[in-house]
Amino acid sequence: MLLALFKTMRPRQWTKNVFVLAPLVFDRQLFAPKPLFLTLSACALFCLLSSSVYIFNDLLDVESDRHHPEKRFRPIPSGELPIWVATIALIILLLVTLGLGFFISTGFVLVAASYFLLNIAYTKWLKHIPLVDVFTIATGFVLRVFAGVVSIHINQFSPWLYVVMSLLSLYLGFGKRRAELATLSQGANAVRPVLEGYTIPLLDQLIIIITSATLVSYSLYTFLSPIAAGNHAMMLTIPFVLYALFRYLYLVQVKHIGSAPEEVLLTDRPLQVSIVLWGLTILYIFYVLPA
Repeated sequence: MLLALFKTMRPRQWTKNVFVLAPLVFDRQLFAPKPLFLTLSACALFCLLSSSVYIFNDLLDVESDRHHPEKRFRPIPSGELPIWVATIALIILLLVTLGLGFFISTGFVLVAASYFLLNIAYTKWLKHIPLVDVFTIATGFVLRVFAGVVSIHINQFSPWLYVVMSLLSLYLGFGKRRAELATLSQGANAVRPVLEGYTIPLLDQLIIIITSATLVSYSLYTFLSPIAAGNHAMMLTIPFVLYALFRYLYLVQVKHIGSAPEEVLLTDRPLQVSIVLWGLTILYIFYVLPA
């Protein structure tokens, strides 16, 4: 039962919460003990919070998930995890997250509560509205970044990163919808009704627009943000971002995968290499090169 609960918490999805670390890294406080501790704590609590959301989603969608080709094997739809156990776990995770969150900051608690309420609205209503569903998912990623911001004292964090994170989230969201539409084919509407409001040509156009906007916004960040002012070395990271965007697009349209972006991140080696090289370059520019 504990293993079933752990599977329902979706630990592989915790990779999304790396966005909480962005303010720490991009504000050059990665090696400051207190900000590092607070941010890692915020990230851990957001992992528990996101797990409570996944449990809530599975409880609410248990009937529809039983008709999904993959989701029917999840612990709650399959009956492996009793509903009453999942309900208790949901309450405990939520109380632990919000309770311990006060030791980080009141702002963090407000962001965490907003994130949970947003996901309730998404599960019950917003996920059935085309375009709004993806924008809601993107808002969740921006809230992760904001959770990192309110957890520590920020010196030079650029608001341009909010723009980049928003666009990147939309890019992944529309890519996910395209992959779902292509994979589920004729049964797409029955499994995820919102797909009825999308077509592959429409999603391809949206992805083209978002890809361009993401690249331009990130490029502007590399020489307009306060922390990069007077140092054009940040522009060296643009090729890694460009390759990662193209690689994911290749996986979605050619390899027909991408309905679970976190799985792509954990399994696709070229994408992982580009992200690692981007991260190492960022660390070198921010923490090794002279200011």
